[in-house]
Amino acid sequence: MTPGRHAPSPANAPEHPRWVRLTHAVGALSLLILAVSGFVILMAHPRLYWGKAGNGLMPALIEFPISPDYDKVGYTAATRFTEVPGNVVTASRTKEDFFNQNGWARSLHFLAGWALVFPGAVYLVMGLGGHFRSHVVPRSADLAPVALRQDIADHLRFRIRQASGGPDYGPMQKLAYTVVVFLAAPLVVLTGLAMAPAVTAAFPWLLDLFGGHQSARTIHFFSFALLVGFVLVHLLMVAASGFRRQIRGMTLGGRS
Repeated sequence: MTPGRHAPSPANAPEHPRWVRLTHAVGALSLLILAVSGFVILMAHPRLYWGKAGNGLMPALIEFPISPDYDKVGYTAATRFTEVPGNVVTASRTKEDFFNQNGWARSLHFLAGWALVFPGAVYLVMGLGGHFRSHVVPRSADLAPVALRQDIADHLRFRIRQASGGPDYGPMQKLAYTVVVFLAAPLVVLTGLAMAPAVTAAFPWLLDLFGGHQSARTIHFFSFALLVGFVLVHLLMVAASGFRRQIRGMTLGGRS
């Protein structure tokens, strides 16, 4: 087999159930909206912090030069809220915010988040009926060093198995889906809820769980970045393994 050539797929590979196709479609649309609105929100304050508080006058964990508001110059003298050492500081800006009209993005982001939570919950509940065990969670044979090495080598050489239009996943796919379904997606949802004042007013333990609002925001960013990276690689693999068959299998069902 030469690099880039499709390996044959199992003739009796299963099809995607209807509930998988429906939750996949709604989740994919919500992820797209979340990515766009989230980027707009980040542009208003392109810095990440760790802990309970953070502003432009405090050292940032990471800074992103993605908008004019990245420039921190233009503040009056900083003053502390209290005399407690190490307390947060405040100051007035001496220039107008260039990009801070993001109220629409915050509203849309929160709304699209629920469009991810509800189909995600349905997917989790339905998946516990046997879908995860049969198709998603890696088995011991999938985690065997020989199987993993072979699957990694095939991907690096772009030897992508031809798609069957169903969930006949390889070891690396199963690992990726397991991380997304049981780690990245739940972290995105929980940290997103931890940043909602109405939610934390009822469930203050959420902020304690993540170490504060700014820590939750930072974890939220990196968890969602992991989701975006997964989606990009996922789309590449869909195109490489048979775009038409994959799309049909995940939308209309069947194989063609």
